[in-house]
Amino acid sequence: MLPWLSSVGRFAFLFAAVAVLLTFPVQARAAVPLSSCGTPTGVLCGQVVVPLDRTGATPGTISLHVEELPAVGTPRGVMFLLAGGPGQGSAQSFALGNADEVQFFQFLFPGYTLVAFDNRGTGKSGLINCPGLQSTVPTTAEEGANLARDCAQQIGPTRQFYSTRDHADDMEAVRTALGFGKIAIYGVSYGTKLALAFAQAYPNSVDRMILDSVLPTSLPDPFERNVMQAMPQTLQALCAGGLCRGITSNLADDAVTVANRLEAKPAVGTVIAPGGRVIKRTMNGEDFVGLVIDSDLSPGIQSELPAAIRAAREGYTRPLLRLFDLDERTSSLSAEDLSFGLYAATTCADVHFPWAPTTPPSERTSVLNAAVAALPAGSFGPFGTWAARLGTAYFCDLWPSPSGNAPLAGGPLPNVPVLTFSGGLDFRTPTASAASVTSLFPQGHLVVVPGTGHNVLNPILQSTCPFTAVRNWLIGVIPPATCPRVPAFENPFGALPRTSPKKSAPATALDAAKAVREAEASWFLVILSGKSLAPSGLYGGRVTDATSALGFKLTNYSVTPGLRVAGKMTLVVQAAPFGLNGTIKVSGPAAAAGSLRASHGRLSGTLGGRHVSVKL
Repeated sequence: MLPWLSSVGRFAFLFAAVAVLLTFPVQARAAVPLSSCGTPTGVLCGQVVVPLDRTGATPGTISLHVEELPAVGTPRGVMFLLAGGPGQGSAQSFALGNADEVQFFQFLFPGYTLVAFDNRGTGKSGLINCPGLQSTVPTTAEEGANLARDCAQQIGPTRQFYSTRDHADDMEAVRTALGFGKIAIYGVSYGTKLALAFAQAYPNSVDRMILDSVLPTSLPDPFERNVMQAMPQTLQALCAGGLCRGITSNLADDAVTVANRLEAKPAVGTVIAPGGRVIKRTMNGEDFVGLVIDSDLSPGIQSELPAAIRAAREGYTRPLLRLFDLDERTSSLSAEDLSFGLYAATTCADVHFPWAPTTPPSERTSVLNAAVAALPAGSFGPFGTWAARLGTAYFCDLWPSPSGNAPLAGGPLPNVPVLTFSGGLDFRTPTASAASVTSLFPQGHLVVVPGTGHNVLNPILQSTCPFTAVRNWLIGVIPPATCPRVPAFENPFGALPRTSPKKSAPATALDAAKAVREAEASWFLVILSGKSLAPSGLYGGRVTDATSALGFKLTNYSVTPGLRVAGKMTLVVQAAPFGLNGTIKVSGPAAAAGSLRASHGRLSGTLGGRHVSVKL
């Protein structure tokens, strides 16, 4: 299961900018009551009531929570903000009551009135919360299908009214209720599919669109073939510019080998969980691919992944199992953040499955297996046909009828300006998808941003190029086709040692540096997830937040048997990759003991009575 998530604004990306404003006619307004949400930003809240079933056959209504932030300065128009998922409520995700978020979006879209509403089934719009599906990480495709079926039973017969077409019709109802004419649309991830569906259904309501991490209306593929085919190339992009030198010469080949090997024989081993408890983890090829995909939203996983994959190829799976465990612990979401029940209801309505919508669940498995067997060679790139199990077809296998092929509105797309963005490290919505959608619009323009993953226009991005591209495009300036590569918070670190350095001072220094780098990556993974965890090292200890500055504390942290590091590191916020300052003590039965100081990208000091200095 691949939720099309977007990560919007956990950290403020502040700009001092003078808005370039154009004058647009004031649009007529309807009398939908909006009132203050009670936040310092001045955002207004209201409710737009829509029919549950627009055919009228099933009675009932849904009240959509709507937020509107009036434009600052001379009005230029109205921008609807659409979040991802499906399952993220846009009002919840874009948080227009938060001053930092508002400052970012008012910089990005100067002069625009901003509108965000929670889709039906999300946030404050009749939230769907299926506890089993929400809190359980399925260990097999069959378990995922069972959880989806249980969720469908919990929702009941109304589950059929959550397709993308329903969301698009709701969007038009909100536009009309607020009294706006043509609107601009900013969509992220699944929000791009919703934007495209809306434009197709209501072409005269669209002024322009900005689509970030593009999902065409024809996707997701029921077997995730496009994702698997693009994965090797994206993995190679992770190592571009020699970033994986000393780790691997071909990360894609390593990953393909590991994935197919793990699916044939899952890895089983122990890891030390946050808190110090030793647990057993099992990882198959599907789990591995899910971890790779999750890296496009996690700089910490990106920096850990090459070394962990290379170690696994050489038969040392402990780093990979531990990274898998940490990813799962930091990926849990509440239904308010992303409703997996709504994700299931929308996905199992939309996707074009190999079965007819009325096919009973009891008859689908044979149809599904036959469809996979009939796929031509290479459908999953270099991965085996087992990769089909990652797709929505297996997830929705037991979803009650009707299931799949919910039609979108017909009609041509409007000939409006469209700006699309794609991250070079985006695994879940590859650049080919953005290119195909851009080609549908005569006024379409694609900007590729190498070095970034899913959700390009993220406030934590270390480049102003995409943001400048949006602002210039809004005033008629053609953006570049490609931005400079975005530097990572932390580059991939060297191969993880499997054995102790045997008290050699130079070897101890190198392995101590790897311990610090690995701890930094784990810290990034946790801190950017918003979770409160203290990751354990591969062989014990923990890394926690520093109390006095932006950084982290190491307590007997160990990534090599018999070598421990302890101390405090402070992040040097500069042009990425970030630097580290601090002091650590090195100890352990296999280590040359002593102290090392981190400064200016090096780790220097005395170990075992010998001066050492290594690159950090």
